[in-house]
Amino acid sequence: MEIKVINKSGHALPHYETLASAGMDLRANIESPIVLKPLERAIVPTGIFMELPIGVEAQVRPRSGLAAKKGITVLNAPGTIDADYRGEVGVILANLSSEEFTVENGERIAQMVIAKHERAEWVEVDSLSETDRGAGGFGSTGTK
Repeated sequence: MEIKVINKSGHALPHYETLASAGMDLRANIESPIVLKPLERAIVPTGIFMELPIGVEAQVRPRSGLAAKKGITVLNAPGTIDADYRGEVGVILANLSSEEFTVENGERIAQMVIAKHERAEWVEVDSLSETDRGAGGFGSTGTK
C-alpha cells in the first residue's frame, strides 16, 4: 500500500525496523526539548502529514521500551488518525512515572500501525443469539 506523505521534520520517514515489525516509530519534531513532569502530558509534533486511503487508519501506540523503562505512554492509546485528516501527526505523551522525562528532537516517541478497517451498519433487533459467556464481562471468565 502506498501512502502519500509530507515530511517537514528533517528526520527520516517512519519505517519498519525489521521485516516482521507491525509498527513504525514516530519521532519528535521539536525546536527545543519538552520536559514532562510526573503526571504531565503534552502533544508532541512529528512533522509528518499524510493522506491515508479510504478504509485505512493509522493507530498511534506507545513504545514498549519507553513505557517499561521510563513510564512514558501515549495517553489515548491507540490514537486513531482517520483517512480524511490532513494535519500534522501529533502524539499525546504522558509521564506516568515519579521522575521528570525530557523529550529530545528526533527521539522515537511512539509507534504507528497502519490498519484496514470496516464500516459497520447497525441493524436493530429484539434479541441476540445465545452464547456460553452470555452477558458476563469485566473479569467474569476468571484470572487463571
